[in-house]
Amino acid sequence: MEFGILFTSHPDIDTEPYPHRDVHARVTRQILRADELGYDYAWVAEHHFSNEYGIMPDVFVYAAYLAALTKRIKIGTAVVTLPLANPLRVAENTAFLDILSQGRFALGLGSGYRKYEFDGFGADFDARRDVQEEALPLLMELFFKKRVDHHGKHFNFKVDGAYELFPHSLQQPHPPIFLAGATDRSIGVAARMGFGLFLSSWTPFAELARQTAGYRKLLEETPPALRGNPARGLIDIARWVYVAESDAKARRDSEAVILRSLAHFSSGHTSGYLGTVSQDVGAKKRDYDALSRDIILHGSAATVVEKIEQLHSMAGNSSVMLHFPPWYGAEKALASLELFASEVMPKFQRAPRAKLRAS
Repeated sequence: MEFGILFTSHPDIDTEPYPHRDVHARVTRQILRADELGYDYAWVAEHHFSNEYGIMPDVFVYAAYLAALTKRIKIGTAVVTLPLANPLRVAENTAFLDILSQGRFALGLGSGYRKYEFDGFGADFDARRDVQEEALPLLMELFFKKRVDHHGKHFNFKVDGAYELFPHSLQQPHPPIFLAGATDRSIGVAARMGFGLFLSSWTPFAELARQTAGYRKLLEETPPALRGNPARGLIDIARWVYVAESDAKARRDSEAVILRSLAHFSSGHTSGYLGTVSQDVGAKKRDYDALSRDIILHGSAATVVEKIEQLHSMAGNSSVMLHFPPWYGAEKALASLELFASEVMPKFQRAPRAKLRAS
């Protein structure tokens, strides 16, 4: 199993006051420490316009910066909001980042779930999945053919003749590509197009098991031309993670913070996100004990190991993507990452990902 960290560049408004420029230096320090500690991935997330979640307008710019600073950790996007992007630019930047990182780049894509971001760009939030489903085949055509002549409902591109897509990525046929899935529709798209799958921080274990089983079954429908994606069949599950010396200390440090995060995701800011990823979480009042049963990975190292083993036995995931809000404080967050690296990660096989894919 592999372990990555999801960095949302989320400001702590108490320690990183308006206009929150300090958040980027703090997140960069955490990523550099993750590189030293042996984490497999640093995933960076695109978000716009709000200081109640992430401040990261361009993940490609940040990934290029990180590529120059890091030594071994792989750098990925989790995610590029594809309906707000130009697929041609995504293809170019992906290949460029793969070169700059010397083959350490992975592309994560998603349709988005925050309406205010779409409103800001003047984009149709309700049409986001339709836009994404036109963009994805177009993106793959660009990776494989380096040329395109496309005239669709949402995109019109013509690069042909003497012209082609440059640069070409180091990883072939392209860097690993993942798709975030919150609905059966998006999970089905991920499987049929041969993408790896990202799953939500808030989905209970039983629902994750159902989603991953459906994804694996639909992998049989990936056409041969799309089966070369290095991420095909891989499942990365994001989890809220906090490790301390004991379960009691983890609870003292994190209970108020994780409930604050839950309240945010239950609000109108996320356009019904919890109800989308899990009716259970979206519909029921959850306290810390309920979250601990099958959602968050909080506790001592031994407790977190046990929870990851349970999650893996149910969902068969190839990776865990650690996520945490900023309000623990920078030192406590780093201490948790260090305990996870020293006492949790060694309990799991540190070989390359087992690719759970159909033949």
